[in-house]
Amino acid sequence: MLELQKLVLQQVSDQKELFKKELLKSLKWLNSEEIVMLKEWVLNQFSNRYMDMINETFYGIGVS
Repeated sequence: MLELQKLVLQQVSDQKELFKKELLKSLKWLNSEEIVMLKEWVLNQFSNRYMDMINETFYGIGVS
């Protein structure tokens, strides 16, 4: 499931609102270990464009 969500996020990465929606959806589907891995990957891939949104999203669920 994690790899599928990575693909989806890459495909929608140029659409901020859709990216956020898919990121939130990912958090509902993944277990806590996968969420940590997703956060690392998202930060590596998209922090230059979406750092505030990424921090807000993961902070909201208590992943630091």
